[in-house]
Amino acid sequence: MKKLFIIIFTLFYSSCLFAQLPKLERIEPSFWWTGMHNLKLQLLVRGHNIAKNEVTIKYEGVKLIKVHQVENPNYLFLDLELADGVKPGKFPIVFSLNGKKQAEFVYQLKERVKSDKQFQGVNTKDFIYLIMPDRFANGDLKNDVVKGMNETALNRDSMYYRHGGDLQGIINRLDYLQELGVTTLWLNPVLENNQSKTSYHGYANTENYKIDPRFGTNELYKKLVDECHHRGMKVIKDLVHNHFGTEHFTIKDMPMKDWVHQWPNYTKTTYREQVHMDPYVAKADKNLMLNGWFDRHMADLNQNNAFVQNYLTQSHIWWIEYAGLDGFRLDTYAYNDLEFMADWAEKITAEYPAFTFFGETWVHGVPNQAYFTEGNKINQGIDTKLQGVTDFQALWGINEALTGKFGWMDGVVRLYNVFANDYMYKDPTRNVVFLDNHDISRFYSVVGEDFNKYKSGIAWLLTTRGIPQFYYGTEILMKNYANPDGLVRDDFLGGWETDKSNKFTALGRSTKENEAFDYVKKLANYRKNNEVLQTGKMMQFIPEDGIYVYFRYNTDKKVMVIMNSNANEKVLSTERFAEIVSTSVKATNVVTDEVLNDIKNIRVPATSTLVLELTKF
Repeated sequence: MKKLFIIIFTLFYSSCLFAQLPKLERIEPSFWWTGMHNLKLQLLVRGHNIAKNEVTIKYEGVKLIKVHQVENPNYLFLDLELADGVKPGKFPIVFSLNGKKQAEFVYQLKERVKSDKQFQGVNTKDFIYLIMPDRFANGDLKNDVVKGMNETALNRDSMYYRHGGDLQGIINRLDYLQELGVTTLWLNPVLENNQSKTSYHGYANTENYKIDPRFGTNELYKKLVDECHHRGMKVIKDLVHNHFGTEHFTIKDMPMKDWVHQWPNYTKTTYREQVHMDPYVAKADKNLMLNGWFDRHMADLNQNNAFVQNYLTQSHIWWIEYAGLDGFRLDTYAYNDLEFMADWAEKITAEYPAFTFFGETWVHGVPNQAYFTEGNKINQGIDTKLQGVTDFQALWGINEALTGKFGWMDGVVRLYNVFANDYMYKDPTRNVVFLDNHDISRFYSVVGEDFNKYKSGIAWLLTTRGIPQFYYGTEILMKNYANPDGLVRDDFLGGWETDKSNKFTALGRSTKENEAFDYVKKLANYRKNNEVLQTGKMMQFIPEDGIYVYFRYNTDKKVMVIMNSNANEKVLSTERFAEIVSTSVKATNVVTDEVLNDIKNIRVPATSTLVLELTKF
């Protein structure tokens, strides 16, 4: 009996001891590259009681500078310094306890693959097409449901569930996008989002180095980028600095208490960007805006924490290098710590000088929007180094121009005023202009399904200053109001084998849908082949009688855009435009190819926009 007790006690003690032994679960980033500008690298190490270990690294050109033990014993942060000439290769990171090796991770430094097709940046020569991957096309039925994930339901009849769209579906539709005139893809976030509800949109990521398996794999994502580059196209990745999903491993088991902003109870942000620029701001208001949570399932990251800063920045650099990306769209930009974002921008640009990043600034008023951009005339405190923004002011302007009544400050005048305030920016041409996106009402619905107004909006988008961005399906008149936002995230019909119609083909589209598609295609490809709409200067005239006229011009070409917001046809005299319109010119309608040999007086149909290329006789 005594012997049996000893055996049982020994087994119990051994099992308890084993449970306390360190166990390595992950190291992030799991590999890196030689030849980077920044020779410092910080590794996040996670594993049960991993902090009990001693860490050793032996590889020529790699020095372990410091091992950070933090509040949670399940984490270590390793500061490495890479020699300027360190060679690519593999080496072990050894974790030892009391002189005995407990775990080993074979780390790899890869050689950078240099290509002139990578890291190109996005500019005014591009035409961005925004895709919500779950709702665009299903190219792989096998990954629709992935066992072990928190959300496994697939239901195309519900706006809140996943529908099955994926990366392969996008790859399969690249011919369609090229035909339309698209040069750049922007996908809503595709990192793993293992939340239990509404995970389809991707804005609450639970991994930083892994594509959501319901979209595909890291390798497939890289394949998409490579295929786009092969076609002369580019790819923008959607990033979220502000928060992680509550199912993220660093949220479920935080490295330290101040990894996120903690509150006694759930506390939501005020969504008031004014706290950034308000000279009379109360500290309590600023704290609530910046440190409150965007939503219950979106844990607000503490960007004053140096470990958080490194973890975010390195993961973003990793994706640029791994996939060969060309740009970032920065979600919820105004909710971030601007000093951190400025530092982040400097680090990205140091590694990739041509790389592009623009921020989502869903605000009202040009001053509030310009405040967040680099080198602006308003924010004299922090230069954010943010190259451009999603131009919501231009959006509000075009919506008012097409739906409002002409007045001193209303109708098309509001659109004119938006651009009259461009002096506030260092470079307004880096702003991204758009008619709709995944958060707001579909443009065709906004203009009351008026086809002439729809075409006016398209004409403006593809001829105004800035980088034009399109939302999937706008070219086939997809419609609805963002009440709630899931209603503007319908499936693109034809993206699923069971769809009764295929809108990716002319045969599957209605007569009006084809007219819309062809209109976008004509203008997008004209823009693609004419530098005057890409890099040409802009001149606008104060709207009169409900008509807004502006020009894009360079030394070789002039394009005249006439927007008639009236409900009746107007005859426009071009006499007041003499400084840019010579009397000895003719015009060609870019869309219809109709030639106007006399442009002293131009007939402009009701609620329509003409795009005219001016040439001399």
